[in-house]
Amino acid sequence: MPAQTSSTAPLRLSVLDQSVACAGRGEDHALRDTVELAEHCETLGYERFWVSEHHGMPTIVGTAPEVLMAAIAARTRRIRIGSAGVMLPHYSAFKVAENFRVLDALAPGRIDLGLGRAPGSDRRTAQALNPHVSGMAEDFPQQVLDLQAWVGGRPHQGVVAHPLPPSPADEPTQPSPRLHGESGPAESTRPTHGAGPTGARSPEATSSLDRRPEMWILGSSDYGAQLAAHLGLPYAFAYFFMDGQGVEQALDLYRSLYRPSERHPKPQATICVWALAADTDEEAEFQALSRERWRVNRQRGLLGPLQRPQDVAAQGFSSEEMAVVVAPMRRKALVGSAATVRRKMEDLARSLDLDHLVVNTWAHDPAVRRHSYALLAQAFDLPKAPRVSPLEDSWKHPISTS
Repeated sequence: MPAQTSSTAPLRLSVLDQSVACAGRGEDHALRDTVELAEHCETLGYERFWVSEHHGMPTIVGTAPEVLMAAIAARTRRIRIGSAGVMLPHYSAFKVAENFRVLDALAPGRIDLGLGRAPGSDRRTAQALNPHVSGMAEDFPQQVLDLQAWVGGRPHQGVVAHPLPPSPADEPTQPSPRLHGESGPAESTRPTHGAGPTGARSPEATSSLDRRPEMWILGSSDYGAQLAAHLGLPYAFAYFFMDGQGVEQALDLYRSLYRPSERHPKPQATICVWALAADTDEEAEFQALSRERWRVNRQRGLLGPLQRPQDVAAQGFSSEEMAVVVAPMRRKALVGSAATVRRKMEDLARSLDLDHLVVNTWAHDPAVRRHSYALLAQAFDLPKAPRVSPLEDSWKHPISTS
C-alpha cells in the first residue's frame, strides 16, 4: 500500500541533488553522476528532480543549475526538473526568465524555477559573480515580481522573455526538419499564425497561455515563508540546513498568511530532508559517516570533497566532535533501513501536515545513493515509469536536419 500522511493522499517524493564532489574522483564526475541519478530516479517514480546552486565550494560543485537542467531534460521524459535554487540576487531577473523559457521549450511543462535569496557562496565569490551585489538582497521581492511577469510570457517594462510557447492560434504551415536518419512522414511545425513580417508573435497572442515554469520560493527562515505567502507561490523549506530548526514556525506563517493566486489557490508547501537508506540500519549508519565528517569539518571552516566512510571510521570522532556535532545529527537523522527511514519520514510529514517531501542524499559511492533512492521508492510504493529513449518524447522539435 502507498505510504499515507495525515490526509488520505499518498506521500509523494522528489529529489534534490547537489552534485557533491567525492575524494578520489574528479569534480566533473559529480555532474555526470547527477544526470545519471536523474534518469534513475525518473524510472523509480519520483515526482521532481531539483539541482542546487553553489559557488566557490570544493564540496558542492553544481554551479549552473540551468545548464545541468538542460542536460537532464535531454535524458529524461516525464520527471519535473527544477532549480533549488537560482540565487536571484546574483543575476538579472530578465536573463533568468529567458534561461527558463528556453528550458520550458526543451522540456514543455516540466520545469520548476526555485528561487533563493542567499548568496550560496562567500562574500568574495558573490562579488565576483556580481560586482554590484551589495544591496541586491533587499531588491529580492521586486526581482521575484519582475521574474513572474517575464516567465509568464507577459510584456513587462517594455520587453518580453522569449521563446514563448505556441498559442492556440498557431497552425501547421510547413514540414519540420527531421532528425538525422529519421524516416517516415515529417511532422508539421507550428510557426507564425498571426505573426508579423519578421515571424515574431505579438505578446498579446500568448499572454493567456498557462504553460510556464512553476516558480517556488526556497528558504530556511521566516523571510522566505512570508514572501511566498504574500505572492501566492509554492514554498520549500530547507529542513536539512539546520536539522529542521524553525520549520514549524515557517510553515505556520506560510499557511496563515497565504494569499491565493490564480495558479495556486491553496498553499503548496514541502520540505527538503537529508535521508539515507540501506539494506540494514548498520549499513546506512556506516555510509552516513561521510556526511558526519563533512559537517564536523565545516564547523571548523574546512571544506573539501566527501570522504570515504572507511576512512572516516578509521579516523573516528573526538569526544567534543561527537558531543557538539555528531550526536545531535544522529538524533534527528533519517538514516537506516528502508522501513526505518519510511517510518521517520512519515512521522515527520504527519507532524507538519505535508504530503510531499524532497529527499537529498549524500554518499561517497554513487551506487549507494542510487540504491538508497531505489529502496525508498519501493518502501513508499512510488509509481514506476518505463525507461524509454529520450528521443521518443523529450525533444518534440528536432534539433538537426538532414
